[in-house]
Amino acid sequence: MQLTIEHKTCFSYQDPVTQSTQYLRLTPQDSAHQRIISWELRLPGEAVCTTDAWGNVLHVLTLDTPHQAIEIEARGVVEIIDGDECVADRFNALSPLVFLRQSALTLPDEAIRDFAHRYYHAEAPLESLERLMGELLLKMPWQPGSTRVTDCAAKVFAAGSGVCQDHSHVFLACCRSLQIPARYVSGYLYTDNVKHVATHAWVEAWIDDSWHSFDITNNTRSIRQHLKLAVGVDYLDACPVRGMRLGGGSEDMQAVAVVQQVNSQQ
Repeated sequence: MQLTIEHKTCFSYQDPVTQSTQYLRLTPQDSAHQRIISWELRLPGEAVCTTDAWGNVLHVLTLDTPHQAIEIEARGVVEIIDGDECVADRFNALSPLVFLRQSALTLPDEAIRDFAHRYYHAEAPLESLERLMGELLLKMPWQPGSTRVTDCAAKVFAAGSGVCQDHSHVFLACCRSLQIPARYVSGYLYTDNVKHVATHAWVEAWIDDSWHSFDITNNTRSIRQHLKLAVGVDYLDACPVRGMRLGGGSEDMQAVAVVQQVNSQQ
């Protein structure tokens, strides 16, 4: 299956920004799961391209002249390759054990630890995590607008609702409390459900010497409609756009992503 992606992020500021730096993890990489046919970033200035600590493609965009708006656009065509839910990790030099580390966004409380241990059985890890995923979605139904990006796993778990980012953070907290390495994944999702946004997040857990995918929001281990962008310990490591600025006053951010399937008859 081939997908076209158009993702535009626009920032506007009340006052001129003196200087800003944006960290962009908006470039997917070839893998056994996906083949990049074409991809480009349209930016308001030159960006430095490098690789971050997690192996993601990272562009650093610095604007050092006054500005009141930034427009960032990513677009391309990617082929999604059918296969199982076992993910081949192309960055073998990075030990999975680093993904046992908790962060402020994924730190489990007693309620999360109890929840994880209630459904996990060491003799059947994949099946246990799959059930845990389903039970978590029942306990935390998908509800857009009910949380903020700064909310931690314990807070959203107690609130009982959230979006893909929240589901992923709680699942990460569960896995790591069980001493299972797990990492946050950001990317895109192709779906005909208009209620769901095209930008998406899910989790990969290290079981039996392989990474396995868990899309909690959709209660599935299948990633046949997923395009992977970046991985990290949590949202802050893997989010597509993250930045800092001097000046500007209040900020308005608008992001729109469209993922469509290429007509195979064309």
